[in-house]
Amino acid sequence: MIRKAYITDVVEIQALVNLYAERGDMLPRALHDLYDNLRDFFVYEKAGKIVGVCALHITWENLAEIRSLAVRREETGQGIGKRLIEACLDEARELKVKRVFALTYIPEYFELHGFRQIDKATLPHKIWHDCLNCVKFPNCDEQAVIREIN
Repeated sequence: MIRKAYITDVVEIQALVNLYAERGDMLPRALHDLYDNLRDFFVYEKAGKIVGVCALHITWENLAEIRSLAVRREETGQGIGKRLIEACLDEARELKVKRVFALTYIPEYFELHGFRQIDKATLPHKIWHDCLNCVKFPNCDEQAVIREIN
């Protein structure tokens, strides 16, 4: 079941995201950052356990970012990531956002879901807002992908 995250989910969300971060697959998230952005998050719950997470973060007029997409390894291949992305895209439509992007190490996965690769330089609001504070700036090795929303 996909639902919006609860305050009681934050520690479990952090554990899942940071498990991938420890492997170098995504950036880590601090607890304070997750609490600050809790309303951005969807979780996929199965048998009372969070097995997937994803966030939709508004970055500017008509632009939002999909962040922190993570699914427990033992649950991959079941369409959970796809459903989480779809939940984010549905929310973007409800909010009248016209474009959704992601920074990722696996752009091919997002391309399967209608995204296309773009140059990160076309996302100046992202760069000036979040990237300047990132440990990888200015040598970011993530790829940018974007999808137009109908």
